[in-house]
Amino acid sequence: MGILRRLSRWMGKQDHMTHIVAGNMAPGFSLKALDNKQYSLNTLLERGPVVAAFFKISCPVCQFAFPFLERLYKSYGGDGVTFLGISQDDARATQNFAKEYGVTFPLLLDESGYPVSNTYGLTNVPTIFLIDTDGTVKVSSMGFDKKDLEAIAANLAQRKRISLAPLFRPDEVIPANKPG
Repeated sequence: MGILRRLSRWMGKQDHMTHIVAGNMAPGFSLKALDNKQYSLNTLLERGPVVAAFFKISCPVCQFAFPFLERLYKSYGGDGVTFLGISQDDARATQNFAKEYGVTFPLLLDESGYPVSNTYGLTNVPTIFLIDTDGTVKVSSMGFDKKDLEAIAANLAQRKRISLAPLFRPDEVIPANKPG
């Protein structure tokens, strides 16, 4: 992020890196997963909220963030909550990323010009959205942001009426954020 953009954000002039922010409607999409299964946002939202995490395999912040997304998935995924990784890389590279970083939730492919990433106005990855069943974005997070991941966890725990599980272990030294 450039110095002018950082300065304007610090001064309170919010210059979002995506045009989809909390409160906006999430654009619909339909993408194929690594297993060739088609995933449609509108269909998934009929079952419950969706956590959609856009990434690129070469992105160090994505590599850092995805194990924590996997923890979220293990605690809150399934049973009416869908987690999706949306890769800007090809199938083989995305499959290798999943193995290396322990990702077990579905990974979709947004290759060939990144049509979905462009629709969401993304300029940086990772960018993570919590999308409610009515299509409204509840959380829009760019880069790794500890508070945003905790907000997603709290929202999903409340929705599922279960206790909030700690996302970060006491023995881990985790920065508050890492820009994407």
